[in-house]
Amino acid sequence: MASVFSKIINGEIPSYKIAEDGNFFAFLDISPLVKGHVLIVPKKEVDKLFDADDIYLSTMLLFARPIAKAIEKSMNCKRCGISVIGLEVPHAHMHLVPINTADDLNFTRPKLTMTADELKEVQKAILLQF
Repeated sequence: MASVFSKIINGEIPSYKIAEDGNFFAFLDISPLVKGHVLIVPKKEVDKLFDADDIYLSTMLLFARPIAKAIEKSMNCKRCGISVIGLEVPHAHMHLVPINTADDLNFTRPKLTMTADELKEVQKAILLQF
């Protein structure tokens, strides 16, 4: 059975896409830790990041870099943090999170609830800097 991320990549579930290439898909987390939280997902379905093919491991950060820079320019943050947890969805993924303190990467905190209009606004802001 395809993961929820594969369904997003295939367009079966709508998303707020930030970027895409032949190997990766980046989109806004709809239940973000903070405004501007983006997920980077390999298109090839693999459960654990370090089980991914060498091409994914060697190019994932290069794909993420311009997105992280766009997040830093568009969101009110000191930098873009990165986290790999992978417990909620059995499909490898990386979180890019605008941070001002280390606690902004605390995944035990309650997530934000954002409207579709708010998510579209964040998507537009990031894309303008991408």
